[in-house]
Amino acid sequence: MKGKIVSVHSFRGGTGKSNVTANLAAQVAMTGKRVGVVDTDIQSPGIHVLFGLDESKMGKTMNDFLHGKATVREIGFPVGENTGGGEGRSKLAGKDLWLFPSSIRGREISQILKEGVDFNLLNEGLQSTITEFDLDYLFIDTHPGLNEETLLSIATSDILIIILRPDNQDLQGTSVTVDIARSLDVPNLFLLVNKALPKYDFAQVQTEIQQKFDAPVTSVLPLSFDLADNASNDLFSLRFPEHDWSKALNRVVEFVLAVK
Repeated sequence: MKGKIVSVHSFRGGTGKSNVTANLAAQVAMTGKRVGVVDTDIQSPGIHVLFGLDESKMGKTMNDFLHGKATVREIGFPVGENTGGGEGRSKLAGKDLWLFPSSIRGREISQILKEGVDFNLLNEGLQSTITEFDLDYLFIDTHPGLNEETLLSIATSDILIIILRPDNQDLQGTSVTVDIARSLDVPNLFLLVNKALPKYDFAQVQTEIQQKFDAPVTSVLPLSFDLADNASNDLFSLRFPEHDWSKALNRVVEFVLAVK
């Protein structure tokens, strides 16, 4: 069975998309699946930090692949063999999880901004990661908003998870994204509410947003000062599995694994 592409997207930045993507991918890998995580937010990459990578540890990147300087096989960073410290990340030791990072070097980011991205090549790279590493799931951390990279990610997705905050700007932007996803015939469209204030009735929030968009809301994640205090130093859901945020995140994992 061909591996599934899971795109995690938000209309605006600041929704916690990279944090959610990294934790989701890690939790799916913990179930024994072969998982890849690719950072297609090439203009402002960040998910590598959650896996303990910085510029000094980063080898070949998506930028090298897009410029013909590396193969997909050379880019894949085996997280299970290099957990990079961190109480949570250490639980991934021996797991089949690979990260395909984008470069954090200013010169390489400016080159992408100036020259753009070859979308056919990017798509080829995404498909190659699945076959080269025999992945069950490839999680894509997308660039927020709607641009060509994002539309490509959405169009090639087996599962699209749109993250939104219970905020009017997010609701309006999500409406646009949902319409586009439906026009591209994404087979499995899910919503995920993040940063909900603890005073909210989460069941009511879930019901209202499901009705508004006529799409399943996988979970409502609370706004958490503990998560903020973690400051991307570790994978929060692995370090604090009994925390309300972690339990809410694991409900999303169930939706992902249930898609056949």
